[in-house]
Amino acid sequence: MSAFLTVAVPLPLDPLTYRVSGPVPPRGARVVVPLGRRTVTGCVLGIADTPGPHVVVRDTLDVLDDEPYVPEEVLALAAFIADYYVCSFGDALSAAVPPFAWLSSRARLRATEAGRTPPTAVGPEQAIEQPLLEWTTDRACTEDGLVRRALRWAAVTPEGRRWAGAAGAAGGAAARRARLQAAVRRTVRRLERGGLLDRTQQARPPSVGEKTIKVTMVTASGLDAAVDAALTERQREALAALRRASEGLTTREAVAGGSSATVLAGLVRRGLATPGVRRIERDPFLADGPRRGVAEREAEKAGVALTGEQSSVLQQCMALAGAGRFRAVVLHGVTGSGKTEVYRRLAAHVREHGRTVLILVPEIALTPAVAATFRHTFGDRVAIQHSGLSAGERHDQWHRIRRGAVDVVVGTRSAVFAPLARLGLVIVDEEHDTSYKQEDAPRYHGRDVALVRARDAQALVVLGSATPALETFQNSVAGRYERLTMERRVLERPLADVQVVDMREEYAAEGPDVILSRRLHTALEQRLSQGEQAIVLLNRRGYAAAVVCRQCGGTLECPNCSVSLTVHFAARQARCHYCDHTVRVPESCGACGAPYVEYVGIGTERVEAEIVRRFPGVRVARVDRDTIRRRGAIVHVLDRFAAREVDVLVGTQMLAKGHDFPAVTLVGVISADVGLGLADFRAAERTFQLLTQVAGRAGRGDRRGEAIVQTLVPEHYSIRFARTQDYAGFFEAEAAFRRGLRYPPFVSMINLVVTGRTAREAVGDAGVLAADLRRIAPPAVTVLGPAVAPLQRLRGEHRAQCFLKSRDRRAMNTAVRRVLASRPGVARRVTVDVDPLTML
Repeated sequence: MSAFLTVAVPLPLDPLTYRVSGPVPPRGARVVVPLGRRTVTGCVLGIADTPGPHVVVRDTLDVLDDEPYVPEEVLALAAFIADYYVCSFGDALSAAVPPFAWLSSRARLRATEAGRTPPTAVGPEQAIEQPLLEWTTDRACTEDGLVRRALRWAAVTPEGRRWAGAAGAAGGAAARRARLQAAVRRTVRRLERGGLLDRTQQARPPSVGEKTIKVTMVTASGLDAAVDAALTERQREALAALRRASEGLTTREAVAGGSSATVLAGLVRRGLATPGVRRIERDPFLADGPRRGVAEREAEKAGVALTGEQSSVLQQCMALAGAGRFRAVVLHGVTGSGKTEVYRRLAAHVREHGRTVLILVPEIALTPAVAATFRHTFGDRVAIQHSGLSAGERHDQWHRIRRGAVDVVVGTRSAVFAPLARLGLVIVDEEHDTSYKQEDAPRYHGRDVALVRARDAQALVVLGSATPALETFQNSVAGRYERLTMERRVLERPLADVQVVDMREEYAAEGPDVILSRRLHTALEQRLSQGEQAIVLLNRRGYAAAVVCRQCGGTLECPNCSVSLTVHFAARQARCHYCDHTVRVPESCGACGAPYVEYVGIGTERVEAEIVRRFPGVRVARVDRDTIRRRGAIVHVLDRFAAREVDVLVGTQMLAKGHDFPAVTLVGVISADVGLGLADFRAAERTFQLLTQVAGRAGRGDRRGEAIVQTLVPEHYSIRFARTQDYAGFFEAEAAFRRGLRYPPFVSMINLVVTGRTAREAVGDAGVLAADLRRIAPPAVTVLGPAVAPLQRLRGEHRAQCFLKSRDRRAMNTAVRRVLASRPGVARRVTVDVDPLTML
């Protein structure tokens, strides 16, 4: 008797129904199913005796698991994401499973019986038909393989050259190749429709899964001690070593033990040993290399008694964790107050009581330091999860967690899906950070999903930050979260003195090209002469923000996006940071031909060059997206800085959070107002958070720290409150602004971004959606727009948007789902961003 399965596939689709004969797989198991002309892997969500009305049912092809592969708690989290963030279950599930969980299929083409007698070509354009059918007569080929073979045929044979000419292969090499590829694919479709070619799907196993090495293992005969008498001394020694090695020995291990490959081969010939494989777990801790000085620093911290505030917070959190029910705590601690030590001791307490711990950090750059801290405490019972690992490492770490070999998981937002059982504590460090928000589908917020994960597990969640997000702090004000504070630094170290430099005065005195103000230059000179370290921050990478012609005023712009290209001087390139379009930096204007091009604006690359120029001999390093692309690069730079091998560290916002360098006594912020000009209601909050966080990197050792902030708008309230590190004052001012204009956290929002081939098409479709929403949404939902998006073009597409505001999240989500379901053609070009963090 057949059963019917509800199956989610890792594509932007809602669950589908399939029939299964034979053993019924449990919820969470993987099955191989047909989807259109493909074969994909899906995950079983439910089982029913009937498929329901109006459901097209196809048969499953294979069942991969006898037990759940995706744990129930992860399935529940994916269901929440699909519902709350208005995305498909397939998208949500794709984010939740490790690499190589899904099998894929590859289409192969083979000539049919009718195609084995190729038709006679009636014209030059049909000359490709006969070769295509001949190439697929004896073996199946992929379509891409046929295209490559046809291009070679067109290049080296007279028939192929005639066909290429008839196919319109004119113009440049790239255009010629594109036309020929399209012609081949059209011919393949024509042969399929004519019944001469048959397309089948072949399932492909994962390209990487378990990693193994070759070993030699003892057989049952080899375990019999009676065989030893017939062996040489070296063979007896090797056989004894194999008996001791339950997983076998590699040739290298055997040689290190005094044996040899020849001796092992002799044992195999006698039937006393056999070739085998041993599973090897890829260890990202080894791949990243050891963190320098971690053991010494952790031992030093362990010897320091907790402050009174740390002890009080720890005791309260331990009591909440021991209650065995969901509670949310906002740990509002100033920079340097010792939040990480509280996390570590709280994790140890929870682990001692038989429950597991999940620790989220906002950036991959922070993961090595935090993981090293917990690894020093808990040994190999710690796993890491983030996208910077290789696919094999993520696979192995996920399966270690799933089989219960891990008590503590450290990772970025995707680690919220880690298959931890008995979860007792979730820590979200730097919970305010925008990196917790996923920018692609599913557009979930790691912090908010972590709260749901903790709620489902009846666990304690700790949201830690020196500058909590307004939503988080408002929840504590409203009593939904408990707020614990740490207002003093460890060892009573004072907060850094923050000085604000009005750059309008600097430009008037020194000219418009000033990068380092006089005050920052003097402070750098003084601190470096005393053997101290400094951090210089500018939240813009590259050398210059734009290339401008002085004669005609033209700028070098991206052809795909509504932005200027950023200059990267070392690479002699101008690059778009959205679509990665790259050109050589021009020596003359492309519009008027004048040679008067100049660079406008500054980035971290130029700041680094300026410091090197002004302070010869000073050791400078840079940390931004351009310098840390290579695996382990960020760890190497930060370790060199911690070891005092670098004097000045220049970088973007990734330097502003979480790092602890006791020798840093000076922090300089080059342009504090770089984000205030954005069309975004969160601009002031981000500026306050960035300045407060980066100022907290100074003075964490024995010497008092200093922060110098350069700005054109020193009177802005975000900068005034950051100067005194007055979070309460900033919250009051910003909350009044948000409440008056009905912005989060006082209402909820959804941003709908519609793309189109033209601006008119995008705005028109956005207008249709807005009109539909106004018609069906309840009065409590406000619909704004449509309007052209601030970033009008992105990756070649025009963009328009409309917003929904309401205190009723459910009403907004329901209205959006209904409208998109009623207009599937438009829905394919709509991005739904629930609780957006950017308005661009």
